[in-house]
Amino acid sequence: MRQLRGQERTITGNRQTSWAFADAFVAEDEALRWARDRARETGLRSVSAGTGAALRLLAATAGAKAVAEIGTGTGVSGIHLLYGMRPDGVLTTVDTEPERQQFARQAFRAAGFAGNRARFIPGRALDVLPRLADGGYDLVFCDGDRMECLDYLAESLRLLRPGGLVIFEGVFADGRTVDSAAQPAEIQRLRELLRAVRESTALLPSLLPVGDGLLCAVKRG
Repeated sequence: MRQLRGQERTITGNRQTSWAFADAFVAEDEALRWARDRARETGLRSVSAGTGAALRLLAATAGAKAVAEIGTGTGVSGIHLLYGMRPDGVLTTVDTEPERQQFARQAFRAAGFAGNRARFIPGRALDVLPRLADGGYDLVFCDGDRMECLDYLAESLRLLRPGGLVIFEGVFADGRTVDSAAQPAEIQRLRELLRAVRESTALLPSLLPVGDGLLCAVKRG
């Protein structure tokens, strides 16, 4: 038994090393580092480098021209999405804090994106999303209020074209989502989201162990 535990520790250590290597595999440029610094200064948690790399890959795979983002932050995820989108693509990004969006504007400009590549909408996501066009989006990225994640899912299904992608960031919640101990309401809501996406006949899902968990699903045609 002692030997087995040692093997388990080695496997766990190897996995952690591999995950750290994967997360840093795609180098980030100066604009992204600047946006990350602004996030730290304002107390925001930005997506990991590995999550960002996955976002740009998924946006490129989808040939995304129209993307909606819930949670602008200081622009880290937005830059990654724009790097993956088509050169004529437009990112529509929503945040309750206009001050954060000003940081994102600067970061997008520093990354070389023209001003018409992003549409910034201040406000609560559930007030803004109903005003966006049905079936008008190739990808919806959700990094907002966990208590509203099921509502984001419903809006995303309306917004996405057939074959479009919906992505939720942070669904592991630092391991609390799978922890059997009593959890707060927002963790229960994440569990409901995972179940809803997995069981939906309208979606083809996958849960990627990237960053703090990336829940992805394609809207079936």
